Amino acid sequence: MNDSSNVMSDLFDLPSFLGEFSLAAAARGFSRHLLLETEDGPILAWERLGEAPPIYLSAGIHGDEPAGPLAALRLMEEGAFPTDRHCIVCPALNPGGLVLQTRANRRGADLNRDYNILSCQETVAHTRWLSSRPVPSLFISLHEDWETAGFYFYEINLGEDNVRRATDLLSAVSAHFPAELGPGIDGHLLRGPGWIFHRAEPDLPDSWPEAIWMAKRGCSLSFTFETPSKAALKDRVAAHVDGSLALLDRLPKAFTETDSMDGVGFMPLCGS
Repeated sequence: MNDSSNVMSDLFDLPSFLGEFSLAAAARGFSRHLLLETEDGPILAWERLGEAPPIYLSAGIHGDEPAGPLAALRLMEEGAFPTDRHCIVCPALNPGGLVLQTRANRRGADLNRDYNILSCQETVAHTRWLSSRPVPSLFISLHEDWETAGFYFYEINLGEDNVRRATDLLSAVSAHFPAELGPGIDGHLLRGPGWIFHRAEPDLPDSWPEAIWMAKRGCSLSFTFETPSKAALKDRVAAHVDGSLALLDRLPKAFTETDSMDGVGFMPLCGS
C-alpha cells in the first residue's frame, strides 16, 4: 500500500492524485461517477452501494488545502468506509483551485460559499448529482485553516446531542494537534476547546457552504474538520484520518445513543 502522504507535497499534482484515488477506490468496490469535466480536470464522485442512509465525505473544495484530499485517499486505501453502508466520497471538488493552489476556483469564486446561489458550474454539477442520491445521515468535510495552530471542527446536528462523540473526536486528533482554544474562532463562539456547535443556518444569507446545503437537505449530522495549514502536511493528513476514523469506527452506536454530559467539561446547549 502506498503512503498517501507522500503522493505529493503541498504542491498538489491533481492528475497523479486522481490516478491513485481511482486505483484505491476501484479496489474497494467503489464506482466512478463523472460530475463535471473542467479545463483542469474532472470532478468525480465515488460511490459504493449499501445500507441507507449514506455516509458522505468531501474534500478539496479549497485548492490551497491539500491535506483533505490526501486524507480521503488514505481512508480509501485503508478500507475505512464501512462495507455495509452506502458510502459516497468526493475527494477533489475544486480542480482549478487544486491546480493553481488557490482557495478559489480558476475564476476566482469560493465554491464553499456558493451552495445557495449556485453560480458556478462546479457547485451546480455537484448539487445536481448529490440530489439524485438519498440524503446522508453523516457528512464529513475536510478543510484547513491558515490562521490557527490547533485542530477544531464545526458540528451541525439536527438530532440528539452527543458530547462524548465530540470528546472522542478531539482525543483521536490530540496525538497530532491540540484543540484550538477560544473564546472564539473565525467569529464563532466555542462550545468547548476545538468545538464549534453551529446552527443549521449560514453566517451570511447568500453564502452557503456545503455543510449548510447538506443540512437544508436534511442531513442530520455533519462535521467540518479544520487542521492548521502551517503545520507539516503529514500531520495534517494524519489528523484528518484519525478524526474521520473516530466517527466512522463508532457508527453502530454514535448516531443512536445520547451520552451524558456529566463531568465532561463542555457547555450544555441553550436553545438552537
